[in-house]
Amino acid sequence: MRKGAKAAIVGSVFAVMVGGAGYGAYNVVTAISGDGGAAGPPAVRTGPPSGDEVKETSGKFFAAWEKGSASVAADYTNNAADARPLLAGYRDDAHLTDVRITPDKPSGATVSYSVKATVSYDGKTKPLAYDSELTVVRGQTTGKALVDWQPSVVYPGLEKGDTLVTGESASPPIEAVDRNNVVLTKEKYPSLGPILDALRGKYGDEAGGTPAVELAIRHADASAGAKTLVTLAKGKAGRLRTTISATAQAAAERAVTNYAESSVVAVKPSTGEVLAVANHRKDEFNAAFEGELAPGSTMKIITAAMLIDNGVTSMNGPAPCTDTAVWQSQTFHNLTGMKANESATLANSFLRSCNTAFVKLVDEKPLTDESLTTEAQERFGLGKDNWKTGIRSFDGSVPASGGPNRAANAIGQGEVQMSPLNMASVTATAITGAFRQPYLVSPKLDDRQLATARGLSHGTSAQLKEMMRLTAAQGTGAPAMAGLGPNYGAKTGSADVDGQAKSNSWFTGFRGDVAAAAMTEEGGHGGDAAGPIVAAVLRTGG
Repeated sequence: MRKGAKAAIVGSVFAVMVGGAGYGAYNVVTAISGDGGAAGPPAVRTGPPSGDEVKETSGKFFAAWEKGSASVAADYTNNAADARPLLAGYRDDAHLTDVRITPDKPSGATVSYSVKATVSYDGKTKPLAYDSELTVVRGQTTGKALVDWQPSVVYPGLEKGDTLVTGESASPPIEAVDRNNVVLTKEKYPSLGPILDALRGKYGDEAGGTPAVELAIRHADASAGAKTLVTLAKGKAGRLRTTISATAQAAAERAVTNYAESSVVAVKPSTGEVLAVANHRKDEFNAAFEGELAPGSTMKIITAAMLIDNGVTSMNGPAPCTDTAVWQSQTFHNLTGMKANESATLANSFLRSCNTAFVKLVDEKPLTDESLTTEAQERFGLGKDNWKTGIRSFDGSVPASGGPNRAANAIGQGEVQMSPLNMASVTATAITGAFRQPYLVSPKLDDRQLATARGLSHGTSAQLKEMMRLTAAQGTGAPAMAGLGPNYGAKTGSADVDGQAKSNSWFTGFRGDVAAAAMTEEGGHGGDAAGPIVAAVLRTGG
């Protein structure tokens, strides 16, 4: 769910992909004339490297790396210019010596290997051991077998612009605690690992600690913090209080592990404080805060607010649910098996998550292409790029769209993008009427100004809250929310994405003074995967 992932518009979408993955080669022509022939330039080898080439190239690369011969090792890669400084820094900046690399038997063009080295700095030494892998490819112009250069060849997880550095830490260590002074560690709460690194990078100085001496990955973006690999000398940790609830965080950690590629956020609607944030992913990307994907029908909370605020309809007003709806030549459908209801109210179409009812209503006056954007920005505080949560986060995006995307946006497809953090905030605003920007660290610590928005009228908020209650009690959210009543509510969502066999599962809900939202990539319908995650967090009570 990384930044830039593009969701499909509901309806017929066709993507044509033109491949060009082959490696370059020269055609060789030999001219023969008279009593002899003049041969052209020697043929450049093509095709995948042979097993012998893979073994020979990787072996020479490893040997040069072990000796600290950065230039020689870099010349065995297909991008020596990028490889050279990182390989040189391995010895000069990271102070890694006594390097020993043990390769496994190649698997095709891929070679896995283990690395053992010694970190030596200012009279202190410690061992470092890790596993990584590389791939050998054919050079496009030379035809030589070369190591396909990626920063992760040097250390797993390294990305372009990252460096390995040993020395005094860029920021003092922190002891992060929850709202009740319970210590938060990445060992007990694995999802918080990257978040604690980011908090240390931003607030280490303010927390009052003293630097450590360590080997760390430093990112090109300093705001992302640094990741400590080996500590040679401990610094003094400063205490940093967060808004996290250890109880809610523990529940979130357990819940996301049940579904691959899942993320969840819980907030306190009365204050905006983040109570839990958890991710279950193959990488360390904080998709809960930074993910940018279509939110599916959870977006109907904002669309319903727009319809009510603009006098188009109300909770008990008409919102006919038809089998299909056509908007500017684009045909929209409902979930398979949903029965049409021409007499449906907005509340009924909301709790059943009828797409066609919302598509038909976005054509009503006085609505324009900008109406949904205005509602999202002015009422819900989204899409203005001004949230200051304490770490890096995404503010949501609801662009003004014409054509079929105007209707698609209204049901959480098209060009709309959200994160679980955004949707948890949407629910908090819907049930309280006030937009309170979510935050993880008190703004008093660094005097940052939180984002503001008008919020909703009491009437609109009351209607949204009641429709979410109906959805949790008797609508699409009922199976996941069973047993959580009476002061509860929910909205489900599923978002179709190009190239995925199953839709992304979205779910947002509230119980008392806790609002939560979750997303599971390829999780199916909203209640199938994201729903149980949200319900598990809400059961803790914050």
